[in-house]
Amino acid sequence: MVALFWVVLCLGLPSASQSSPNRQREIESHNHQAAEYLKGNRPDLAILEFRAIVALDPNNVDARGNLGTMLFFQGDYTNAIPQLRAALKLRPTLWKTQSLLGIAEKRTGDISRARGDLERAFPNVQEEKIRIETGMELIEIDSGTSDLDKAAGIVSELRKLDPTNEALLYTAYRIYSDLANESLLSLSVVDPNSARMQQAIAHELAKRGSNAEAIDHYRAALKIDPKLPGLHFELADMLRALSTAEGRDEAEKEYKAALEVNPFDEQSECKLGDIAFQRADFKEAFERYTRAVKLQPGDPEADIGLAKVLIAMDQPQQAEALLEHAIQLDPTSAVAHFRLGTVYRREGRTAEAKHELEEYQKYNQMKRRLRKIYHDLHQDEAVDENIDASPQK
Repeated sequence: MVALFWVVLCLGLPSASQSSPNRQREIESHNHQAAEYLKGNRPDLAILEFRAIVALDPNNVDARGNLGTMLFFQGDYTNAIPQLRAALKLRPTLWKTQSLLGIAEKRTGDISRARGDLERAFPNVQEEKIRIETGMELIEIDSGTSDLDKAAGIVSELRKLDPTNEALLYTAYRIYSDLANESLLSLSVVDPNSARMQQAIAHELAKRGSNAEAIDHYRAALKIDPKLPGLHFELADMLRALSTAEGRDEAEKEYKAALEVNPFDEQSECKLGDIAFQRADFKEAFERYTRAVKLQPGDPEADIGLAKVLIAMDQPQQAEALLEHAIQLDPTSAVAHFRLGTVYRREGRTAEAKHELEEYQKYNQMKRRLRKIYHDLHQDEAVDENIDASPQK
């Protein structure tokens, strides 16, 4: 079936060639008949009507565009292209037509022209569905020519339009993965012995669950450049994942070292707040999380951490506001829903507590499934509060 949102019926409007009254009536008749055929899902017959209009009035932009569109959706790209180009020559601002022309050129192997037409159409097409189709075609061209930066930029724009589109999400995964691999290869060429190269290797090993090897490479990177941003924090996370007393102690030192390199490192403040909380040092935990919230008010984890401390200090009302804010920032946070439910239950708000518990169970189950996917991909199995939202935390 023809995608009718591409079609613009001309409804008998006079063209720039100023047809005679008799010719105009004939054009209107063909146009009316084409519309009837399209309603009856007979694009093959509508094509004949549009051809007749073009024969009567070669400058009829709507007939040209609609004929090209009909031929395109019949799979006749070779004959569609001249009609679409003719329509654009008559009216250069037909962005849907320009997009369709680019797709037709791509499917006939004219990649250079296809890229140009699609790039001109993409920022101007208003209809969401057509904009996504245009962008996806451009992404395929860009990734095929290894222009991954361009492809990633288009992916980013399209995800804002339709963040739950499965095809788009998969495309994003492929582009970002290829871009990461390309960047790693480039880094190895630029300086295979650099601290950044050691950091990148450590990151890849960590994703695969090879924590001990990752730690060795992080330490190697620190020997090369002990002030490299982010390095102390990443090493600290790996050490903490060891779940040993020595690992926790060394992790704490590395988080503090990260703050020496960058005093505005909000994530390190959060981690140190959690370490202090686990040893029941609520005063330090409160100070750490309070500073984290000030540094980054838009981080739900900082809100959740401070709320956790306030609950332990028997200040549930202050914790409530933080948890509600955290859920506004991240509605999928299972931990935030669980803790807010706990606060509501203490306040006697039974119905609201029940709702938050249901939300906790929903998102916790979802994120457990996500953890299994990561496990199956041989990525990091370390438990993270964002993935395994355990109520004991």
